[in-house]
Amino acid sequence: MSIHFFGKDFKHLTLPIKKPEETSMLNLNKPIAFIDLETTGTNIGTDRIVEIAIVKLLTDRTRIVKRKLINPQIEIPVSSSDIHGITNEMIKDAPTFKQVAQEIRQILDGCDLGGYNSNRFDIPLLVEEFLRAGVDFEMHGRKLVDVQKIFHQMEQRTLTAAYKFYCAKELENAHSAEADVMATCDILLAQLERYPTLGNSVDSILKCIGEECIVDFARRFTLENGVEIFNFGKFKGRAVAEILKSEPQYYDWMMKGDFPLHTKQKLTEIYTRTLLKKN
Repeated sequence: MSIHFFGKDFKHLTLPIKKPEETSMLNLNKPIAFIDLETTGTNIGTDRIVEIAIVKLLTDRTRIVKRKLINPQIEIPVSSSDIHGITNEMIKDAPTFKQVAQEIRQILDGCDLGGYNSNRFDIPLLVEEFLRAGVDFEMHGRKLVDVQKIFHQMEQRTLTAAYKFYCAKELENAHSAEADVMATCDILLAQLERYPTLGNSVDSILKCIGEECIVDFARRFTLENGVEIFNFGKFKGRAVAEILKSEPQYYDWMMKGDFPLHTKQKLTEIYTRTLLKKN
């Protein structure tokens, strides 16, 4: 039982896990990678990653930890630096996301994904960065375990409160990506021990809390009975394919608009599928 740690220079360290019995609560068929991002802001379509931390929990109960500062190539607002402590000076010599995208993709290959509020922020923003870098990051077949969803369903608290509630510990260095993602991983393991109804696998957890049917991470579309539905604007509640057939100019408007790349990618998939059916 050990933790493999990769710091800023990716040098390999091995650290003992103090409580190896904790990981025995989670039965994994494949690795699960917990992700936490610190960013320039909260807009999925326009903001960028300034720090990424990953805890990869392997099926043999080993943890691989990776943390990296990222040069976002845009200014970090003071309001964001005040939260996570990362300044423009700190990242001026850091690599861009495009320079490390392939390495991050390889780390996440074959993994389910987890995090805290990760389904609504960390994973959508990470997917945007991959698309921006031109790196194919396949989401099909991945299970998404959002620890915040378990917590809110069971207790209704913040990450700091969750760590104190489940792990009886104070979360030091909150809003440091590495500290937050380590706490998130520990919280899930404690949740499994506290709530037997969650089971001990990713499938059993999602069966208990419900698995989200995500079309695009920005939630511009929803899925109802297997049909993509607009979730905004004048066509809210209507089938996307139906609108694209009757008003194809709406596709052009969205593609030129300030929508996240992942939303545009999914819109194009629906549009292409609609054209093929029409022909």
